[in-house]
Parts: sequence; structure tokens; C-alpha cells
Amino acid sequence: MRRRGRMLKKLWLAALLLTPTIVAHPATATDSSPLAFPGAVGPAAQTAGGRGGQILRVTTLASDGPGSLKAAIETPGPRIVVFEVGGVIDMGRMTIEVKHPFLTIAGQTAPGPGITLIRTGIDVKTHDVIFRHLRVYTGVDGQPKRSGWEADAFSTVAAANVIVDHCTFLWAIDENMSASGPRFTGKTVDEWRQGTSHNITFSNNLAAEGLADASHPKGEHSKGSLIHDNATGIVFYRNVWAHNVERNPLIKGGAQALMINNLIYNPQHRAVHYNLMNLEWVGHPYVTGQITAIANVMRGGNDTDPKLPFLMLGGDGDLEFYGKDNLAVDRHGEPLPEVGRYGETRAQLIRAKAPLAPIAGYRILPVRDVETSLLATAGARPWARDAEEIRVLFFVAEGRGEVIDDEKEVSGYPKVKEAIRAPFVEGDWDLATMEPRWGLFYPAQTAPMPQEHLSARDLDSRGGVK
Repeated sequence: MRRRGRMLKKLWLAALLLTPTIVAHPATATDSSPLAFPGAVGPAAQTAGGRGGQILRVTTLASDGPGSLKAAIETPGPRIVVFEVGGVIDMGRMTIEVKHPFLTIAGQTAPGPGITLIRTGIDVKTHDVIFRHLRVYTGVDGQPKRSGWEADAFSTVAAANVIVDHCTFLWAIDENMSASGPRFTGKTVDEWRQGTSHNITFSNNLAAEGLADASHPKGEHSKGSLIHDNATGIVFYRNVWAHNVERNPLIKGGAQALMINNLIYNPQHRAVHYNLMNLEWVGHPYVTGQITAIANVMRGGNDTDPKLPFLMLGGDGDLEFYGKDNLAVDRHGEPLPEVGRYGETRAQLIRAKAPLAPIAGYRILPVRDVETSLLATAGARPWARDAEEIRVLFFVAEGRGEVIDDEKEVSGYPKVKEAIRAPFVEGDWDLATMEPRWGLFYPAQTAPMPQEHLSARDLDSRGGVK
């Protein structure tokens, strides 16, 4: 434990020195609308979410009823959801559906341990939604294999202008975080794109340990992220995927995605891959997909196939690809191929000479700094991580961990305890961005981020000195 404490100390100090200050830039040079919050990026960066709407206080950890998170989400009209309780909300295998637009879920306002949702997933089926600083631990919950419980931890379904920032998603039965919807709504390509998820940003999230042989009806289904056919304006920025068999992420036919400064650890059979499947496009003209990937890291782990490429091409549709400064290595640090393919198909890789999506407004880390920075800053509450987040990120740092079938293989669901309570004080927060006012920290934060996370034994080994 002393060795582990010293290792994380070095990790923390390096991150403190190397992680740049987040500066608010507009997502495009011509759009002067205010950002959703400092550091928001992508085509969704200016979404208002619930800005200017009513403040709804979550006052109970109950799954439903007055004062619950579910009741706040189901309230129509612009709304900012804040928390006067912290702890575990057990949804009992009930998926949370967001159907009313103009919503901000401000998980950063929760006291103590923050908010952890278990036995659930979240589906966003509307527009202008912001989710920040939540944990969603789906899990198989004892369901028989292939029995039909197949929840995503988080998914958008034909949604638009959505930001998912600083969340932790574990143990999904389907994908951990995805953007989905119908393939062909309307008659033209533009109508198809408007009819499915578009303008979705996933930033600073941890998506790990998708369950493999669990209750999904298709069998093995440990998947990181799925971007469905024709989805556009999809951004992955500074996320960590760990211990997912495939889809880290999978970009499907005609979709467009931008990936900057992400870390993919221990993918088993595929890291990033693109696939337009002929059987799903019968009667429709193929649309070329687009992926821009800049300064991402893929590091093999205990389960990773030998010589696994960073990007794999499958299916029948062509892919336009711009890649720059990406790093792919095996568990021993030996280089891996940038591009490969699975299946002998007609799909062609078209190399682009410039980014295929706007990159103005992104603070792009040098690729050698990505892993250190993300291990310190990704996930729901980097200033107050729970045991699962610490375990997963420690194992990434140490080259440990593996794909699992059941949450019980690691530790199981966190225990439902008495709620931690603290009033939400509006004057302590900038209600336009839901950031603490100048000079204040998030609840349970005691120092500027990043912070070192020590177990009780680590503290004891240091004589109780943090």
C-alpha cells in the first residue's frame, strides 16, 4: 500500500503540473452564445439546458415520489435539478426516461458522496439537456443469462443538444454511454440526420466494465459506446473507456464523430471501429461516415487481442478518417497498428488531410500527457471519488483489471445508507453555469483539483497525514 500511495502521489503531482487550466472558448468562431458551463465543447456547447427555469430540489433518495430525482426529471418546463441529499438511489431495474426538454441535472450540488444510481439506465429522448457529475451503476442484479435485461447506463434516443460531462458509468448490460435513434426518418440524408441523435457531447466521463456474459438476449455484450447510423455532431472529449470487449466506441453507417484526448484501456477485441452493415441499409444509398481522431491513447491490457489496431473497419460502407498524434501500444508498451479491418468487405478507408469536424475551442493535450491527466480528472467527482472509481482508475494506472460478467466479481452495488443532507444555497452558485461562485469549492471538495485519493490504510501508513 505504501508503494501504491507513492505511485498515486506521483500521478497526482504530474497531473497538477501538466493539466492546463480549462478556458471557456466558443465551440465555433461565429457563435457568441454563452457556454453551458466553462469548458463545454462541441456543437452542443451552447445549449441552455434548464438555465433560467425553476430550481427543483431533490430531497430524498427514494426512487419515486415527491422530492425524488425521477419526479424532478418528469416535471415539464425549463428546470435545474439540484440535490440536498447525497447517497445511493436504487431504481430497481427501472429505466429513467427524459422526455421533457430544457433540463440541467447538477450532480455537483449533491453533498457528501454525491449521487449514485444503481439498477438503472438513463434514456434521453428530447433536446437541450445537461447531465453532470452523476454515477450510474447498472449491473445485472442477479438476472439469469440472456434473460432480457439489457439497459444502457446512458443513452440518447433521437435526442439533440445534449452534454454528458463528468459522469461515471459502470456495469452496463448494453452500452455504457451511447447516442442512438432511428436510422431513416424522412427521405433525404439531412432528414435522416435530423431524425436521430445529433449534437451530443460526452466529456470527462469514465465508462468501464461493461458486463460480458450477463442478461443481454444476444449473449456477450460488454460494450463501451455505440454511435448509431447517421448520428452527427458527436463528440468524445477526455473520456476513459476501460475493460469493454468492443465499441470503444463503435461508429455506425454514415455517422460523424470527433474524438480528442480520450483513453481506451484493455479493449478485448476492438477499440474504435466503424461499420455500415449492408443488412441494415437495404434499399437506402450508402452514406460515407467520418471520424476525426486527435491525440487519443489506446493501451492494451490483460484481455486485449495481440496486435489489435486503434481503428478497425468493417461492413460495406466507406469511412473518411483523419487521424493525428494518436498513440496505440500493447500492455508492454510496444506499438500497435493504427488501422486494420475485420472481414473482407468493400468498405474503403479514405484518408482526410484535415480535420473533418471543427476543432476550434478544444484544449488539446499532447498525447503523452493524456493518460496522466485523465486518471486525475475523469469521472463523476474527481475531488471525492468512490471506491469503484478509485479501483478502476488505479487498475488502469497499474495495467491491471479485466473484463467481467457480473458486478459481484468486483464488489457489487454500493450499499444504500442513510442520506447525507445539506441545503442548497442559491447564492453559492452561478445559476447560469451551475458552477460554484468564485472562491468556493464543490461540496466535499477541500482543495483545487486534482486531488489525491487515499484509503484509510494509506493514511495510516503516512501517520494520518494527507
